[in-house]
Amino acid sequence: MSITRREFVQLMGIAGAAGLLPQSALATSKPLSDRYDVPTFGQVRLLHITDCHAQLLPVYYREPHINLGVGERQGQVPHLVGEHFLQHFGIQPNTLEAHAFTHLNYIEAARQYGKVGGFAHLATLIKQLRDNYGREKTLLLDSGDTWQGSATAYWTHGQDMVGACNLLGVDVMTGHWEFTIPAEQIRANINKFEGEFVAQNIFVKEEALFDDAPAFDEDSGLAFKPYTMRELGGVRVAIIGQAFPYTPIANPPRFIPDWTFGIREQELQSLVNTIHRQEKPAIIVLLSHNGMDVDLKMAARVTGIDVILGGHTHDGVPHPQTVRNRDGITLVCNAGSNGKFIGVLDIAVKNGRFQNYQYRLLPVFSNLIEPDKAMQAYIDEVRAPYLKQLNEKLATTEQLLYRRGNFNGSFDQLLCNALRNQKDAQIALSPGFRWGTTILPGQDITFEDVLNQTAITYPETYVREMRGSDIKRILEHVCANLFNPNPYRQQGGDMVRVGGMDYVCDPTQKIFKRISNMTLDDGTPIDMNKSYKVAGWATVERQSPGQPIWEIVANYLRDHQTLKLDKINVPKLKNVQGNLGIN
Repeated sequence: MSITRREFVQLMGIAGAAGLLPQSALATSKPLSDRYDVPTFGQVRLLHITDCHAQLLPVYYREPHINLGVGERQGQVPHLVGEHFLQHFGIQPNTLEAHAFTHLNYIEAARQYGKVGGFAHLATLIKQLRDNYGREKTLLLDSGDTWQGSATAYWTHGQDMVGACNLLGVDVMTGHWEFTIPAEQIRANINKFEGEFVAQNIFVKEEALFDDAPAFDEDSGLAFKPYTMRELGGVRVAIIGQAFPYTPIANPPRFIPDWTFGIREQELQSLVNTIHRQEKPAIIVLLSHNGMDVDLKMAARVTGIDVILGGHTHDGVPHPQTVRNRDGITLVCNAGSNGKFIGVLDIAVKNGRFQNYQYRLLPVFSNLIEPDKAMQAYIDEVRAPYLKQLNEKLATTEQLLYRRGNFNGSFDQLLCNALRNQKDAQIALSPGFRWGTTILPGQDITFEDVLNQTAITYPETYVREMRGSDIKRILEHVCANLFNPNPYRQQGGDMVRVGGMDYVCDPTQKIFKRISNMTLDDGTPIDMNKSYKVAGWATVERQSPGQPIWEIVANYLRDHQTLKLDKINVPKLKNVQGNLGIN
């Protein structure tokens, strides 16, 4: 099979990249003090963060032990966990890198290596990475989910994070959870943001335009600037924004009633073609919040993009995935979440085009990095009015509390148990959110910890009578979304969490065939025609009347003082033998 000149040049760059990394950040013999010394390469450096979820302080964050791929994505990046992940990327077990990228020996390793992230530590590292390369040749890009995920972000409508990003020096960003506050506040935050907010796939509805709704461009209907051009040391770089395509489905549309979203592949291709023709960039970057499976499909279908820097699915992937399309090669990168990683992509340009690259995904271990004084002072200032609430001790946990994974995590189970207890319900349902930090055994659970799992703008709880058939329908629809073999039809997070019931799940089946053998905790089969008292929270379609979920959980923990979960309602899985996304 013949290849184009662009493919040849890029493939040579990919092959050469391995030879440029003799002191790889993944090398086990590398001293701790040298782990953040990244050799310079090329003429342009792109720094990439994503899915920080408003975590200003260092946190513990456990990677998933289950991230199932289906169809063509089975056994492929990013659907590798644990030992399968280590083997694929050549990472030695029981190392700092193994701890950064997997759940293996998590408790012991977390106690050994400490917390990750923290904006003061990110600030120090980013400053070093910029200064060592040359600030005039460096951009800091953020794929979104930055203004949401903490108590202070909720209480300040994301303004604490806008200020932090300005101090951090974020140059360009796109969004997803940023759209779960009223549109007027979104625009106010963007006006205070000193970088640029870009999104080529959000349009103002026609009827809203007639009512004089604000738009970046009234003729096209674009709600935001679709892309920006930057010149870095004489190299022209285009950055296109791709916000989360299914925001009005995964989150309440009432916050953004005038806007319409979508993948908009054809519009993206047309925009890329126009940029190449009119702007003559050396590099085109798609700053994406699609999720990695969607980015990989898009890279195969949309030509002319050199790099996709993605977010949404929280996948920390050590090396770019190279995707071939009819015009060449596109690199797809994903930089984890919660401030745990910084992607460092150095690019060499020759004859006005992308030629070669060097990539690092650096785990940010807080105890290896001195906090930046200015950023730490800012964090202390924005947190000061809320410290009494944040620091309230609610209980002590006897076990690891975590969320991340396709199905119930232990913190999700805590939420479900609290709902059932406080609402006197038989069954509880909780959203399959990917964000949420981790608490080690023996640690106190504070009110801030609870908000780190629940801080959304639609936190109200509910109690409803639901027939068994209704519960099954909910599970089937969420499962169909999560395990749809077509990435473009995956519209949200992980599987809805359940409390008080068990079931069997076959991810390989089609809709209405995946869920079976639903039983209550005592083993009683759930009758499809019988009604059950169900508690839940975070309804998308309409606002519920109940207390915010954090009040329910806080009251439950205050009553118990010591937390030990008797059971986690994880479904029994069928036909997943040999799937590398479970370990």
